[in-house]
Amino acid sequence: MIKALFTSASGMLAQQTVVDATANNLANVDTTGFKRSQVEFQDLLYQTVRAPGTQGANGAEVPTGIQIGSGVRTSGITKIFSVGNLENTNNLLDLAVNGEGFFEVQLPNGDSRYTRDGSFRTNSTGQLVTADGFLLQPPVTIPPDALAITVGADGAVSYTDAQNQSQQAGQILTSRFSNNSGLSSEGRNLFAATTASGQPLPGTPGDNGFGSLQQGFLERSNVQVVTEMIRLITAQRAFEASQRAVLTSDQMLQATNGMVR
Repeated sequence: MIKALFTSASGMLAQQTVVDATANNLANVDTTGFKRSQVEFQDLLYQTVRAPGTQGANGAEVPTGIQIGSGVRTSGITKIFSVGNLENTNNLLDLAVNGEGFFEVQLPNGDSRYTRDGSFRTNSTGQLVTADGFLLQPPVTIPPDALAITVGADGAVSYTDAQNQSQQAGQILTSRFSNNSGLSSEGRNLFAATTASGQPLPGTPGDNGFGSLQQGFLERSNVQVVTEMIRLITAQRAFEASQRAVLTSDQMLQATNGMVR
């Protein structure tokens, strides 16, 4: 009965993790480029009273064993990198990756980070930057006299100058990873490469499996509110079931103590 208390407690903690992850998903339902999290579990060690396949008292092989589980633990929280809905913003500097790929940006200390948030702006020198001022890599500069800006599906950036001539401003590249789930979430819509994600592989949008760019669009969160609400209700019911097991174990202990008295 004491074992049941700890086993049930592990189930309650596991469902609390689900609620925490689901709450974060719902909080970011309108965050540009956000990727929802999915909690995964593993069962814990088993107390083996009798191993399957052992011989019984009559010498016959026992087809089943007696193993008592110890509960559950969180094995990982995986980011699901499915593409979110693309929303038309009519902003020429808003870019969405329709498929695989991340924009690379540079932090003030020179480190690289990766993002699906393509809501870019220009700084005082005309360079494309994020909302936090992080430079897009490789750098793209838009002159102040540019009359129109065009970003092709392949990432080629051009503009029309004061003489109504088309000029090239640069080339936007995106990066892919062998294991997107291995990226480290840094907040501010940024991911950092890790040994689990592998090294970034830069490439031209639209080529060799890289997603093409959509100018004037932003990728919205891939969180589905209905799915998250169902997951929240399921977690609540599972938490209540584990709580009920704790109460039942406590009542059995109480009854046992009463017998002693």
